[in-house]
Amino acid sequence: MTESTIDYGNLMHSAMRGLIQRVLLGVQKDGLPGNHHFFVTFDTMHPDVEIADWLSDRYPGEMTIVIQHWFADLDVTDDGFTITLNFGDNPETLYVPYDAIKTFVDPSVEFGLRFETQDDGGDNVALGEDAVEAPMDEMVEPEPEDDAPKEAEVVSLDQFRKT
Repeated sequence: MTESTIDYGNLMHSAMRGLIQRVLLGVQKDGLPGNHHFFVTFDTMHPDVEIADWLSDRYPGEMTIVIQHWFADLDVTDDGFTITLNFGDNPETLYVPYDAIKTFVDPSVEFGLRFETQDDGGDNVALGEDAVEAPMDEMVEPEPEDDAPKEAEVVSLDQFRKT
């Protein structure tokens, strides 16, 4: 008789990717509400990622995009999203499957999801117009805007992975 177990790690990944999809569907429909904006780090080597050759050459392992001031043509599907961002007055269309996402952060409310440990420090950041370059640690823990200190809500699934 074989032992069967519930794969909580994959179930959580699926739920977290579903959350990202729902958030992006809301932005597709109504735009970004309030001060919300997103830092999305993804694996540029994922087989289904579609980015310009010059971007994959510049960011050969991972890339962080900022969805904030200027973006267009956001199209959210069950498998990923397409978006056009401005890189130094050069609009580029990207396709990012949810499976390629490593982190999804909304610093306006100090919320973040992490799908795997960042081994290299995560400092390859591709910025859209008017964005500020910062290492990932600073992205998930911005200065609080009010008197009460807040903690970032970063979810890591590393502790649930089988080794």
